[in-house]
Amino acid sequence: MLKQDERPRQISGSTGGTASRPLRSLRALSGPLLALGSVVLLILIWQLVAVLRIWPEQIVPAPAQVWAQLLSTSDPNNGQDGYAGYTLVERLAVSLRRLSYGVGYGVLIGIGLGLAMGLIPAVRVMLEPLVTFIRALPPLAYLSLLVIWFGIDEEPKVYLLMVAAFPPVAVATAAAVTGVSRQYVEAAQALGANRWHVIASVILPASVPEILTGIRLAVGIAYGSVVAAETVNGADGLGGMVLNAQRYNQTATVILGLFVIGITGLIIDLLIVAVRQSLSPWRSRI
Repeated sequence: MLKQDERPRQISGSTGGTASRPLRSLRALSGPLLALGSVVLLILIWQLVAVLRIWPEQIVPAPAQVWAQLLSTSDPNNGQDGYAGYTLVERLAVSLRRLSYGVGYGVLIGIGLGLAMGLIPAVRVMLEPLVTFIRALPPLAYLSLLVIWFGIDEEPKVYLLMVAAFPPVAVATAAAVTGVSRQYVEAAQALGANRWHVIASVILPASVPEILTGIRLAVGIAYGSVVAAETVNGADGLGGMVLNAQRYNQTATVILGLFVIGITGLIIDLLIVAVRQSLSPWRSRI
């Protein structure tokens, strides 16, 4: 009798588990579907505004015009070698190269300063006001100074992105280091680890999620500064294309450049989030 009573429960349990799989699949798809739906809704509203001619076509071009501009700037055989001598892919590669150099240097400096600020209280007292001061400056505020110091070649662009990138990393690293539980440090010391071993095997691994959050913020700030960085002899990048199109009231090209910067920035952000999730799966995605 006991076995007969248990059979229905086992069958119903297995049936419930099977039935819940489609629900889990739908929940997993709900996020991407909502994101796609929001993009489609935005394009429909944009198209409606363009059709109603609420603003002139030169101010709000239709999505089809931006798409046509995408095809034109991507074609090296359109008579202008893309747009003003460079295709869209070439411009994107140039801007990403500058971004990678600037963010790379900024991350190295930010992690170094953040570790020093988190581990040595005296250094934190001395450097924290300076880092906060630089973090509050808009990129255009010190671009002219960088041009005076380093000329109009690649150096001021890379240094501008570097200066924009390192403060968030430094602040996040310092906060992560100071937030490491003392129990972990004391346990490592009790096992015979010296100061450098504690830093390498305890503090740094525990700080990685927050450091990656700082890098995520740094990439966003630096990529948002690309247009400012390319105002000086940066006609071969995305920012140069946006600025050149703005001078000639080519609104479709300006919108195209902003879309490319935004979409590639979103992809980079998703990659950083994926790395952080793989290194710390116990933490939430955001």
